[in-house]
Amino acid sequence: MHSGFFVSAPGNSGESEYYGGAVSLDATVEGLAGELSTYLDTNRVNQVRRAYYYAEQAHEGQMRKSGDRYITHPLAVAHILAGLKLDHQSLMAAMLHDVIEDTGIPKDALAEQFGDDVAELVDGVSKLTQIEFRTRAEAQAENFQKMTLAMARDIRVILVKLADRLHNMRTLGPMPYEKRQRIATETLDIYAPIANRLGMHAISTELEDLGFSSLHPMRSRYISKAVEKLRGSHREIIEDIRSRLQEKLEERGFPGRILGREKHLNSIYNKMKLKQKSFHEIMDVYAFRIITDNEDDCYRILGAVHSLYKPMPGRFKDYIAMPKANGYQSLHTTLFGMHVNIEIQIRTEEMEHIANDGIAAHWMYKNEPTSATSANQTRVDRWVKGLMEMRERTDDSLEFIEHVKVDLFPDEIYVFTPKGKIMELPRGATPVDFAYAIHTDIGNATVACRINRNLGSLSKPLQSGQTVEVITAPGARPNPAWLSFVVTGKARSSIRHTLNSQKQAESLDLGRALLKKSLNGFGVRLSSLDDAQKQAVVNHNQVNSFDDLVSDIGLGNRMAYLVARQLVSGAESAESGASATDIKGADNAPVTIQGTEGMLVHFATCCKPIPGDPVVGVMDSGTGMVIHSDTCSRLPEDNEGRSRLTNLTWAKDITDEFSVELRVELERQRGVIAEVANAVAMADGNIERINVDEQNARFGVVSLVVKVHGRKHLARVMRRVRNIKAITSINRVKY
Repeated sequence: MHSGFFVSAPGNSGESEYYGGAVSLDATVEGLAGELSTYLDTNRVNQVRRAYYYAEQAHEGQMRKSGDRYITHPLAVAHILAGLKLDHQSLMAAMLHDVIEDTGIPKDALAEQFGDDVAELVDGVSKLTQIEFRTRAEAQAENFQKMTLAMARDIRVILVKLADRLHNMRTLGPMPYEKRQRIATETLDIYAPIANRLGMHAISTELEDLGFSSLHPMRSRYISKAVEKLRGSHREIIEDIRSRLQEKLEERGFPGRILGREKHLNSIYNKMKLKQKSFHEIMDVYAFRIITDNEDDCYRILGAVHSLYKPMPGRFKDYIAMPKANGYQSLHTTLFGMHVNIEIQIRTEEMEHIANDGIAAHWMYKNEPTSATSANQTRVDRWVKGLMEMRERTDDSLEFIEHVKVDLFPDEIYVFTPKGKIMELPRGATPVDFAYAIHTDIGNATVACRINRNLGSLSKPLQSGQTVEVITAPGARPNPAWLSFVVTGKARSSIRHTLNSQKQAESLDLGRALLKKSLNGFGVRLSSLDDAQKQAVVNHNQVNSFDDLVSDIGLGNRMAYLVARQLVSGAESAESGASATDIKGADNAPVTIQGTEGMLVHFATCCKPIPGDPVVGVMDSGTGMVIHSDTCSRLPEDNEGRSRLTNLTWAKDITDEFSVELRVELERQRGVIAEVANAVAMADGNIERINVDEQNARFGVVSLVVKVHGRKHLARVMRRVRNIKAITSINRVKY
């Protein structure tokens, strides 16, 4: 492989040969054993050989759709894993991965023959093989959760599965059309992104190209022919650039080999489709990769190529100092030379292996682990752990897969913590995403942030290179509005989980207060009711528990009075035919409100009640209680409607602020609006909104929305405003 444009023709060219390519019919276990002996000892090679003979016997008589003996498939999967230099247990599992499902041999028998680790791997792969992601969205989501569990137990399960899927994709031809389409779609949606997330670039791109050529054979052939044609016509320019780069390296005495970078069919197609670019715009870039010995040489070679061709501003990326989330490291630069753009990646041999093999490089280097491979392993562990946390917090499996897909397609940015630690986040992530990436509890307690030491907006997307500091407060809670701008799955699922828990706790508290009040009307205390009475009412109302029944009252889905009457009279005899008089008689003790009850107590926007106003509560199904002023025109007039209102009383020590609308009539004078604003401020009020509604040459009407603590505070604000000479009248507005 020298230079210029290479395209990975599915299954038989480019780097795919490194993973075993299409295994020929005469491929034998001895050929595999020879490959394994380059990095495994004789005893382990013999264990893999033994697993092959066991699988061969188990699959005796079974054939693939292509007409080949079935054993050729496990052997091919093992060849792919041997190309990745995986451990002997993974290779044994590759040989045996279809034995449990296809031959009826139980897991216990495999454990007895080959040990528990291999049996667990085979069992994990078998369970993943049974997954069909495209049956229904719900099933797809459930199955993705199973895959997450399998990865969490042993990441090698997914490596064997990826190799299995790669060989199946290479030999997809004989399958029926519908099955080919389903498998190809599943590969592009699930398996290729997972391979990419695990840093396994070579497998990821081959899966993408194979999936693309199965789904769109005509488009694939067209792009492939166009690439071949272009490569031929540009051969001289490519060779000229390559030789100049080589001369520059030799002149400076830097070790390094220069490879042409491949252009993959699927990525060309996606760029044409998503970026609305023509084929020639995308291909008008000459891509090279320079592989050298160590990190220092990478930076020296960067200087050398920049002295040869001018670098394009803003196109340099240092993924060595700041690796991608999947462990990828390299220097990227774009140069302008010979009237064309030249893209260059510079990396070490080890970075090259990690770029192609990702997590699998961990096994390749495990006898001499390096900081890069251990960092890669740590990243993958963190990602899988994050998936597990998300799975525990997400009630709905469809919601889970929605979150996971966000994390499988990241376009990363890199930001710093105040201590200099690098955090990888998807593009568009906000300080709230950053807070949840550190820890769920920090996200939940976030109240503000500093970006590069200056106070910043929680909703503004972050940029690479910023230093982000999160400011937390004890007792703070997530804001439901955050869901409109967070982008990471972890942040979204954590916020929803916390809000749901909060809503549940608040509905229970409100429901209990309303039920106690109704029971008091019957002269009964909630604490005096025995479990049998409660259970009878639970059964009658067909709910799971007494707490669920009480929550339903708090949410406004059930009437507290009716549940109270059932508890007092017995569920069967106390049906819901209560008269308004009965309810009123039993329901007159007021419930105390603080104004800080949370998500289930809302203040009506029509009458804007404040502490000191006589107030009543209206239960709104599913959302809790809405508090209205007793004189609000929106309240029902008839006795039955009034009887269903909840009498409320304000607590004495309320410190919160409440909105009030005021209508101010005034004579038009220069600076009068400023005088009004100043008067409100002098009375410790806070103007939320100010509008000039009507005016003529002499008089005007101004609408003010002011924040006050209660009626006394409001009276003080109105008195201050009324004392201005130009004010003719001031009134509180209630609709």
